[in-house]
Amino acid sequence: MLFDHSANLPFQLLGWVMVFVGLIVLNEFARRSKVGGLIMFGVLPVAMTIYCIAIAVGVAQGQEWALTNPTHIYQNSWFHYAKVYAALAGCIGFMAIKYEWGKLGKAHWFRAFPFVIVAINILIAVCSDFESAYHFFALGESTWVTSEGATQLAGWNNVFNGIAGIINIFCMTAWWNVYSSKDGRDMLWPDMTWVFIAAYDIWNFCYTYNCLPHHAWYCGLALLLAPTVANALWNKGGWIQNRANTLAIWCMFAQVFPAFQEESVFVTHSTLNPTTATVVSVIALVANVAAICYIAFRAKKLGVNPYKQDVFVGTRDFEEATARRADLAA
Repeated sequence: MLFDHSANLPFQLLGWVMVFVGLIVLNEFARRSKVGGLIMFGVLPVAMTIYCIAIAVGVAQGQEWALTNPTHIYQNSWFHYAKVYAALAGCIGFMAIKYEWGKLGKAHWFRAFPFVIVAINILIAVCSDFESAYHFFALGESTWVTSEGATQLAGWNNVFNGIAGIINIFCMTAWWNVYSSKDGRDMLWPDMTWVFIAAYDIWNFCYTYNCLPHHAWYCGLALLLAPTVANALWNKGGWIQNRANTLAIWCMFAQVFPAFQEESVFVTHSTLNPTTATVVSVIALVANVAAICYIAFRAKKLGVNPYKQDVFVGTRDFEEATARRADLAA
């Protein structure tokens, strides 16, 4: 069993639905207009930053209100700050591309930015997995408690999934083939099809299960499924934009309102079962090895460089996404 549903199951399910639906709705608000995007990824991050700085100043001064603030208690690690600002950088960069803001948004070389920022986000998580592995191999700890009071299982599960994450970076193909959609709502990456999405989702769920076991019910399942469902049903080719948007939205919410996952009736923890964690990590590694092998097979079959040219041309996902390109509107 992946999660502990022995208590408050109705609230755990309700919380999951609220997070899933909320992320989809807020992603739609952000992607459908410049105003929506600027509010979500401009105004809100500034407010969050001011809030976090105020808490940091209060902690430095030893003020009780800051020392007991849930953000300081539960969201004080390097990882959470790195993740929220890396996700926000992706959202802003993606908006520059889809709206063709300035010379940067129109530059061909900048179309590799999505690959770079996604790779950085993956590496942040890989470092977190390897940090946990260090506790096992160097310190001899099969479990350890983070600065935020979260218990993590440490061991080969972290190694397997860390390797899976590195492979996942190279499952991103056609790095420069990124476009705006006809309706101006989306940045499209047609070659980022279900092959990468599935491999990424499995790897990332495993990462949250390994390193965020007290949050994985939400940031693992709900957060990963929201952009994947949107891409599958109504926003073909826009998965990476959906993913960045929902990730940034969730990270900001979790940074400011961590009590939702830590102290409320919605709290849902993983079972912290070593066998389960290892099985999930092996599945993630196998999925990513299979994905990179399939990509290599298609690249050889088409005679293309998978990082400069499209690998999935001719597939349904690719053609449906490509049909939405702005430069094909004429």
